[in-house]
Amino acid sequence: MPTLEKIDLADHDLFVDRVPYEAFATLRREDPVHWNPEAEGTGFWAVTRYEDIREVHRQPEVFSSEIGGTSLEDLEPEHVESRKSMIDMDPPRHDVLRGLINRRFTPRAVQVWNEQVRRVTNEVIDAAFAQGPEFDFVREISSEVPMQVFAEILGVPQSERREIIEIGDRLLGNADPEFASGVPDDDSHRHLPFSSPAALEMFAFGRRLADARRADPRDDIITQLVEANLTQQEFDVYFVLLATAGNETTRHTISHGLDALLQHPEQLERLRREPSPELFRTMADEMLRWATPVHHFRRTAAVDTELAGTAIKAGDKVTTWFVSGNRDEAVFDDPETFDVGRTPNRHMAFGPGGVHHCLGSHLAKMEIGIVFEELLPRVASIEHSGPVERLRSNFFNGIKRMPVRVVPA
Repeated sequence: MPTLEKIDLADHDLFVDRVPYEAFATLRREDPVHWNPEAEGTGFWAVTRYEDIREVHRQPEVFSSEIGGTSLEDLEPEHVESRKSMIDMDPPRHDVLRGLINRRFTPRAVQVWNEQVRRVTNEVIDAAFAQGPEFDFVREISSEVPMQVFAEILGVPQSERREIIEIGDRLLGNADPEFASGVPDDDSHRHLPFSSPAALEMFAFGRRLADARRADPRDDIITQLVEANLTQQEFDVYFVLLATAGNETTRHTISHGLDALLQHPEQLERLRREPSPELFRTMADEMLRWATPVHHFRRTAAVDTELAGTAIKAGDKVTTWFVSGNRDEAVFDDPETFDVGRTPNRHMAFGPGGVHHCLGSHLAKMEIGIVFEELLPRVASIEHSGPVERLRSNFFNGIKRMPVRVVPA
């Protein structure tokens, strides 16, 4: 077990080979509200127990998203404001922006997309199988399905859909050398989301869609945003949020989900033996708990306060580590066991509730379930055919590549 003084959650390299679950177990047990110094920052509190994480997210007036944003970076106030999407806001400002599209992501509204998601999923599987018996599952399936669904919802032309993934990789992989070559080592892009120049490409993509809707309005999200009289900055960061939250988290969960099934063949066999809608629903939730595609979010203490007996000063950064909360022994029976039938499963992959609970949670769960409902009957066998390559990031629990070998049924 790692010692407290050797745990540095700000170090992206700590997350390269695997999530440091042993470090989180040590923190939960020995120092659940832990002060983590930073080599290039002011340091932050790391909150690692499930109930303490919930306590932070229940009190936006005490632990603010708006004061310093939700990323670990120490930003100047003007940069916080220029990057601010609704996840970086507190009520009531947050509620106004969320309310613009909230009705499109209710359980009933999402269910309308069920057959379309199935059609898209089978088209993606067809294209992947056409590559031959070996292919990269991330590129051909797990990144492709959520991107195609997102593009259908936003009305993105088919010819431009791969571009969203490529821009997103550069934008969100800014701590990974593979994607960060275009990120300057200075402060010239600190005003942009993820401090990445790729944000400018995503802005331009969204603006093209907005211009098309002004000329030809539709009953869709982009038209709603165009007609909401948002400022250009508000529209830009809203589109970045939709593009990244709508793609990346679902993609990484699907990738980790297959990886978990291949490492736990008895769970794969159970899905084949009992292919019920209910089991695929619990499977989706367990994949989300297991993967926890977003490791953490940041809050800033608005006032002097206390959490679990630890004094926190106004202005301190406070990070809530969902990836640790989802393995908390006080909440989950056998948390290190992957169980597709786990019930109950109060995971916090979409956040622990509160005003910032993930808007797209119902859509994401539907996509994850449908991918495996449609994929498993179509394969006689599926196995790893090469090493799994992880994203270098302490924010996203991402898989970059996962070669597989498939024998169609």
